[in-house]
Amino acid sequence: MNAAIISLGSKSSAMLAKAMEKYFDKVDMLDLREVEVNLSKEMEVLYEGQPIKEYDCIYAKGSYKYEQLLRSIASSLYDKAYMPISPMAFSIAHDKIYTQLDIQQSNIPMPTTYLTATITGARNILKKVNYPIIMKFPQGTQGKGVMYADSFASASSILDALDRLKQPFLIQEYVETGGVDIRLIVVGDKVVAGMKRKAEIGEKRANIHAGGIGEAYLADAYTKKIAVQAAKSIGAEICAIDLLENIKGPVVIELNISRPAFSVFRRSS
Repeated sequence: MNAAIISLGSKSSAMLAKAMEKYFDKVDMLDLREVEVNLSKEMEVLYEGQPIKEYDCIYAKGSYKYEQLLRSIASSLYDKAYMPISPMAFSIAHDKIYTQLDIQQSNIPMPTTYLTATITGARNILKKVNYPIIMKFPQGTQGKGVMYADSFASASSILDALDRLKQPFLIQEYVETGGVDIRLIVVGDKVVAGMKRKAEIGEKRANIHAGGIGEAYLADAYTKKIAVQAAKSIGAEICAIDLLENIKGPVVIELNISRPAFSVFRRSS
């Protein structure tokens, strides 16, 4: 049996390929930037200008910038090989608005979240929410595009800047966790790994790329159940689920399919 990883050639992709070699006769690493999709009547995926080879398993992944290409690749090959990420999942997981809509419709616990199309509407929301809050763009990874506001005044200043960018954004309640969040890795119907991330002093984002520190974490059965349900809701059999835990229980804040199993554990010295 042969497999292929279509990616941007990251360290996580190389680690994944090495692990897959235990289960497949051959694992090819294909550069996502060299892939084209012929959208004629008979969809065809090309690699370096030639029809892609036949594979038993294809794992495609990449950043939100490649969402449309990834979805097109999956749409063409999903019925021809085993692919752990469904075509629609690329659109949902790479857009925070779609993610929040999906998990809300699937009755998965999430922070109170608002979406509005106008600045006037946003100001009305800012007048009624409890502070602090989080404001974030639909796209972005590694904690980028996430802003913290502890008062109406600070939120209004952020809003003025957002107005100039002419982009939609989410307004979300801030769940106090002491700068800690949880990332669970879901494969199929199981949680196979967990990490607790803690933000560095003065930083609200616990992302490793924002300076956070990670350590191994064992979630309880209920939290694992929520993580598996969240992954299934978007059609992803391999997915990282980011959660916050407080006295009310766990809530899902984000789903990640671009680098779910990347080894980002960094121990404090």
